[in-house]
Amino acid sequence: MSKTSLAVDHLRGFAILGVLAFHSSIAYLSSQPPSALPFDSPPYGWAANPIVDADRWIGFDLFCAFQFLYLMQLMFFLSGLFVRPSLERKGAGAFLYDRFLRLGVPFVLGTYVLMPLAYYPVYRVTAVDPSASAFWWHWTALPFWPSGPMWFLWFLLALNLVSAGMHRVVPPLGEFLARLSGNGGAEPGRFFIALVCVSALAYLPLAAVFSPWQWVELGPFSLQPGLGPQYVLYFFAGLAVGTHGLERGLLGSDGMLARRWAFWLAGAIASFLLWIVPTALIVKGQGARLPGLQIVADLGVVLFAASACFGMAALFVRFAGARRPFFDSVSENAYGIYLFHYVFVIWTQYLLLGVALPAVAKGVIVFAVTLALSWAATVAMCRIPIGARLMRGKRRELARGT
Repeated sequence: MSKTSLAVDHLRGFAILGVLAFHSSIAYLSSQPPSALPFDSPPYGWAANPIVDADRWIGFDLFCAFQFLYLMQLMFFLSGLFVRPSLERKGAGAFLYDRFLRLGVPFVLGTYVLMPLAYYPVYRVTAVDPSASAFWWHWTALPFWPSGPMWFLWFLLALNLVSAGMHRVVPPLGEFLARLSGNGGAEPGRFFIALVCVSALAYLPLAAVFSPWQWVELGPFSLQPGLGPQYVLYFFAGLAVGTHGLERGLLGSDGMLARRWAFWLAGAIASFLLWIVPTALIVKGQGARLPGLQIVADLGVVLFAASACFGMAALFVRFAGARRPFFDSVSENAYGIYLFHYVFVIWTQYLLLGVALPAVAKGVIVFAVTLALSWAATVAMCRIPIGARLMRGKRRELARGT
């Protein structure tokens, strides 16, 4: 495995840990509703805020905002990196079979098996009849089927289908995307500016209608209409970088991005402030006196997502290109950890309700328990051949350099 491929693999594992930390903290946000949300009443806010704990810490609000505004863009970018090499090696037919197996099957099993298990304690918090049979009756009466974090799988599968179709119908398009990212190794700033400009064109009009945290649901399919186009853009940005080649492009271990990692991280912090300061003024009701404040905040979202993705990629390419046992193991089991984690997050938060502990301690406990149990469940599932195929297939592809 090349140095850059190993760094990308470690970054992927780190991103999954970020998802776990984000979900582990949500119950303890100071901006949470004052009490648990009703299970049967629109707008079904418990789907985004499953457990509401009385213990809060505003530091979790800042941490979750930081993660929320860039983490999924980073995951879609990383997911796109190896699409084109995999298509060229396998062909469209075998590639699609593999994607349906590794994304479609876990989406169905995760949505229809794991998610009812995960959300059962959410129902119990406000239920008159907490029995499993009563929960199932209320669950199936909902106007949608909550999929939780599984939404990422169906959306990623759809993008892979589009990529395979493009590869089959318009083969030169891949080379065109590669040329667009070709100067990224020597001039990452130009790639960054192009990404920000296109992202702003996709995001700003929708931001006038949808908030970043707004969801729409259709059956088991959930989507953030405000951020969805950004996810598409970052996926294809990753596809372009991967088509050009990891070592000789934007993510080259000796490229300008890696060498200026501190600059990109500083830019991420500055752009986060560009979002949070006007957002705080708007929330406090002072935005009406400052015209254009919402546009500044929306531009902050776009700039922060791009600079944070560049900063994290630069940091890992610069420093995480060597074998590290912990990150190697996390990366190897990252997909399974993602699939299982929501069950353990919600149940642990539920069991900690009423326990006299500070919010920080509860968040740390939830994260530690979730990581340990999700990791153990993944290792156990991977002892079965089909489990290893579903959860560790990408690790083997990375090892082959694809």
